[in-house]
Amino acid sequence: MMWTYLIPILTLIVGLVVGFIVGVFYLRHQMTKMQNNPEMLQKMAKQMGYNMNSQQLAKAQQMMKNQNTGGGSPKPGPSSNQNNRNNPKFRR
Repeated sequence: MMWTYLIPILTLIVGLVVGFIVGVFYLRHQMTKMQNNPEMLQKMAKQMGYNMNSQQLAKAQQMMKNQNTGGGSPKPGPSSNQNNRNNPKFRR
C-alpha cells in the first residue's frame, strides 16, 4: 500500500533532478557553440527581438567568453557612460 504512493513520488523527484542536470549541460554546450558561431548568436538575438550589428555581436561574444573563463570584465573607465544608457538607474 505504501509503495503505491512512494514509487511515483520518488520517480518524479529523480526525473526532475536528472532533467535539470541534463538541461544545464545542454545549455552550457549551446552557449559555448554560440561563442564560436556569430550566426547562431545573431539568430538567437533576432528570436528575442534584437537586431545586432557586427560590433554588438563581437562585444556579446567577448562577454560570453569572459563569463565562461571566469575572468572579470575590466574596470570601467570614464568612457563607459555609453554602456549605462540601457541601465534603468541611468535613464533620464
